[in-house]
Amino acid sequence: MSTKHQSVYNLGSSKPKIADSAWIAPSATIVGAVTVGSQSGIWFNCVLRGDDNTIQIGARSNIQDGSVIHIDPGEFDVVIGDDVTVGHSCLIHGCHLEDRAFVGMASTVMNGCIIEPDGVLGARSLLTSGKRVRSGELWTGSPAKLVRRLSEEEIRNFRKTAQSYVRKGERFRSELNQE
Repeated sequence: MSTKHQSVYNLGSSKPKIADSAWIAPSATIVGAVTVGSQSGIWFNCVLRGDDNTIQIGARSNIQDGSVIHIDPGEFDVVIGDDVTVGHSCLIHGCHLEDRAFVGMASTVMNGCIIEPDGVLGARSLLTSGKRVRSGELWTGSPAKLVRRLSEEEIRNFRKTAQSYVRKGERFRSELNQE
């Protein structure tokens, strides 16, 4: 697969910066002030729109199919650290997901939120503006609330997801082709 991405766009002087080792699915759209780190994956039908602020994604993070990442035109950028997992069909808006954070499928994280390292937001959850998921906590629900502390084994298992997506990205970079 070519390293040239069909759906990556400059917006005026704002240009996406994508590491050569990142996997960008052909149907993903990346616009403006977006940085994607090494071995990270932006999967099918994702939209990352850095029009009025910045989106930064660290190394080995995965933004799974159908997710949308956008910023707030005011004070809220998006910072996604290293080894972060954002599940399928999530909405990430004006927030910070620190290293090894995990956002479950179909969840929403709103402006000013922070998910600390090894913090987990469960599937189909709504983390309302300004909330903080602390390291080792599991939050779920709509609106999301603290459910409990994660065990060390659970934290290790959540970390494996990011590692598996690095391998998937490498496979897709080398094997995906169109008939």
